[in-house]
Amino acid sequence: MADTVSIERDGRGVATLWLDRADKHNALSAQMIRELHEAADELTADDGVRVVVLAARGASFCAGGDLGWMREQFDAAPDVRAKEAGALAWMLKALNDLPKPLIGRVQGNAFGGGIGMMSVCDVAIGVDGATFALTETRLGLIPATIGPYVAARMGEARARQVFMSGKRFKGPQAVELGLLARSVAAEDLDAAVEAEVAPYLETAPGAVARSKALLRYLGPPITDEIIEHSIGELVACWEGPETREGIAAFFDKRRPPWQS
Repeated sequence: MADTVSIERDGRGVATLWLDRADKHNALSAQMIRELHEAADELTADDGVRVVVLAARGASFCAGGDLGWMREQFDAAPDVRAKEAGALAWMLKALNDLPKPLIGRVQGNAFGGGIGMMSVCDVAIGVDGATFALTETRLGLIPATIGPYVAARMGEARARQVFMSGKRFKGPQAVELGLLARSVAAEDLDAAVEAEVAPYLETAPGAVARSKALLRYLGPPITDEIIEHSIGELVACWEGPETREGIAAFFDKRRPPWQS
């Protein structure tokens, strides 16, 4: 029984995969990463599910990495860090490769890994007032394991605008960057998500799955080698002095030396 995520199914074959850590702003803990991967496997195997909506409870969509998880990585050995980074990377791949349409319902803020969660959706709809950012470099880290999916979603040219700077942006700019398909008022979010779901209920599920697999083949490659490289880059960052200083400063509630 999962504690950090839940799945709701309706009679039409629509499943909603809920991020269910509202009190922690749906930050990605080791348990949540594992349970998301298990949920992706379950939904893949369920022939009764035709469409999946990725949604979140509470004020935030996903605040990125859980603070406790980050603290554990700070003190962990390199092989442990690689294992944890790999768990996140392969969970994202499982969602990205889901043979069902994955529609993101982004009702609140998303940072770091939350941007990765949005990027593995086939379509993401968000609210105008939500704030987004790839904040890793502020801590001396890089958006490594989410990087292949962010680059595939935005394209390199648009990703360069936000991938390294850590700057914040709102829903309308997220549309311009290709991260969101649409940005709507909060009261219109459910209707906008339903407008993306409904057409799939008139399509052949097998044809949709094959079309999605073909598009992934034709699009930017996200191979096992690329994923392993992203894991290695993150582990290398954790070993470096900038990350250790950035994370230490974060937990000490002080500015790192690169922030004036």
